[in-house]
Amino acid sequence: MSRPSCPAILVAAPASGQGKTTVVSALARLHARQGGKVRVFKCGPDFLDPYWHALASGAPVYQLDLWINGEADCRARLAAAAQQADLIIVEGVMGLFDGDPSAADLAQRFGLPVLAVIDAGSMAGTFGALAFGLQNYRPNLPWAGVLANRVASERHALMLKSSVRDPEQWLGAVMRNTALQLPERHLGLTVASEVGDALARLDAAADALQATPLGQMTLSDLQRWRVEFKEGEADTRPHPSLLPAGEGAKSEAAPVAAKPLSGQTIAVARDAAFCFIYAANLDCLRELGAELVFFSPLADAELPACDALWIPGGYPELHARTIASNTALRGSLAAHIAAGKPVWAECGGMMALFDTLITSDGQQYAQWGLLPGTVTMHKRLAALGPQQLKLPSGTLRGHTFHYSTTETALLPVARTARPDTDPLPDVGEALWQSGSVRASYFHAWFASCPDATVELFSPPGGAPTAGVGR
Repeated sequence: MSRPSCPAILVAAPASGQGKTTVVSALARLHARQGGKVRVFKCGPDFLDPYWHALASGAPVYQLDLWINGEADCRARLAAAAQQADLIIVEGVMGLFDGDPSAADLAQRFGLPVLAVIDAGSMAGTFGALAFGLQNYRPNLPWAGVLANRVASERHALMLKSSVRDPEQWLGAVMRNTALQLPERHLGLTVASEVGDALARLDAAADALQATPLGQMTLSDLQRWRVEFKEGEADTRPHPSLLPAGEGAKSEAAPVAAKPLSGQTIAVARDAAFCFIYAANLDCLRELGAELVFFSPLADAELPACDALWIPGGYPELHARTIASNTALRGSLAAHIAAGKPVWAECGGMMALFDTLITSDGQQYAQWGLLPGTVTMHKRLAALGPQQLKLPSGTLRGHTFHYSTTETALLPVARTARPDTDPLPDVGEALWQSGSVRASYFHAWFASCPDATVELFSPPGGAPTAGVGR
């Protein structure tokens, strides 16, 4: 029975905003440019940080969440990565113990040593107390050490180092430097592909980290954090759609005849306005037999030939004028819907389907007008957290995260619910349906229920319609 192993750490912090993403990307970039094979994962259902990690590591980035993915899925992804990588880095979410499940839960479940990143800009001796508390708050938490971030000077670094009880746990100090900060906007970090000097920023961060004890560790030094998966971990294999493409999925894939989306082409919107796409979701659709084609609602005048359509979330509010002006694509979408072909629209993808979008500063833009209603952006968060959506064929897990609200005459055909609870008539995210269109603020993790995923990309009340063309 296979027992893959690899140096692995989980980078966490006492809170959000401490610099976890920068440190993870810097460490990945540092080893990748030295020729190391680095695999990065993100704890929780985040879309944005993985763009930076993928750029830094040169490899796909997958999310790990003990509830949304399930333990078997997380285990399979880590085991598969360990067979190929020289180093695995998992970025935590929020503070180390925040959320249920938390980053600490993930670290303990898989034996991942925790590297704490602490913004030390406004502290000295308290740094050691905070590091000690993070390490010892929960018994038997695997621990790698602590890194001070945004440090003012070498003297300040020495004060911080002296506050750490075990000198071996001091992994260095990264000096305060605004050039190392990754740009942000209202939903989180700016997507790396939209930042012209993104790679230069990562190289600068890697150079800064290289000056620390952490950055000077060789692959041989990293063996102290080697994680060996316990008996049976690598062979506890979920449905093939749960596995990343190229990481064991091919050899264990179901026969083509058993793939319910075989012969179906799904068009996926993908550009600056619609970019909230899990790599695992694309893998899942392919493993279910679908052929994927991509298009840009901002630039393309018509849909590619397809049987079904997925419009994921993103930033339609930042591109509302361009969306409104692409009337040719609107006509192509309308024809697709009129033909009864399925559409699954998530969050931002759903927003663009409505009549009107009102930005947070009061500007109104006509959108595609294929669903009746108005979407209004707000300056405060409207909803956040894990959710599940029960469909006739099964229950999908996922999450919600949005700053807008929607007014529509449509009545929900279903609602999401909090984890492992029953849906209520006036709580949770609405699932709206109009003809062949299904739309919701809910972001689905397709591999959590492949049967329900097939339902999303099938005509309401029917089986997949393959080979229909345009």
